Amino acid sequence: MNFIVYFISYPILWCLSMLPLRVLYVFSDFLFYVLYYLIGYRKTVVKDNLRKAFPEKSNEEIDRLCKKFFRHFLDIMMESVKSLTISKKEIAKRYRFKNPELVNNLAAEGRSIALVGAHQANWEWFFSIPLALDPPVYASYTKLANPYFDKVVKNMRSRFGVITVKSEDTVKTMFKNYKANKTGLYLLLSDQSPMLLRATYWTEFFGIKVPVHTGAATLSKKFNFAVVNYSVEKVKRGYYEAELTLITDEPKSYQNFDVIDEYLRLTEMAIRKQPGYYLWSHKRFKHEHSYDEWLAHQKKS
Repeated sequence: MNFIVYFISYPILWCLSMLPLRVLYVFSDFLFYVLYYLIGYRKTVVKDNLRKAFPEKSNEEIDRLCKKFFRHFLDIMMESVKSLTISKKEIAKRYRFKNPELVNNLAAEGRSIALVGAHQANWEWFFSIPLALDPPVYASYTKLANPYFDKVVKNMRSRFGVITVKSEDTVKTMFKNYKANKTGLYLLLSDQSPMLLRATYWTEFFGIKVPVHTGAATLSKKFNFAVVNYSVEKVKRGYYEAELTLITDEPKSYQNFDVIDEYLRLTEMAIRKQPGYYLWSHKRFKHEHSYDEWLAHQKKS
């Protein structure tokens, strides 16, 4: 069955990817009306997230942001399809880095880097990072159930030099490179909610107390990684600009999870600047009332 799905779907996706983006955006506009007005896919989740993040906004403003999100979300889907065949020249023109020298200078000094980012603007075109940044780029991935599409995604993300690593092998890869004095840049998208009972730290995000992933802080201290924030802004349709901000090049000087607090502060700033382009379709605040439950479990364990 996996092969049949792949055999039918992949040629269609590949043919679509050969179309210019301006044509793919026509599909995106059509799908917006289907998804938003006819199906209503996750509209309730998106609006609920927006109301919690921006309680000062009126219902009309929330509705406008919701529509903006869905239009952008479908553009991202089309841009993901285009990723199968997009050229180096085109993606370098559409996905630019304002200050790549920040990372390149750290790499020249022999430092490895934890590059922390969020699902803001375009997180699918990250595989073009090696075109702008000097160090080897490692990105973890979760294996897909369909082995044929799993291979497609791996090949797509490694087209321009990204080294894909299974999620369960990420720390092992870091340790191996550390022992061999081999520098690298490790991309960590850190804005998703961890499983409740596996959470180790809670902090405020948009004024709401939530559990957060702490891997960037823990691993940067363990391996002495410089921590750099990676923030992407949408310039116009199909064009993005990434800005790098040094959080610290001395991670061991930070107390507890202060690195995570600074990362979330920068992430919130970026989202507030372009609130319609964040991934609001996941339940970012689903554990907002679960802190006491988590705390009781921690005391028992």
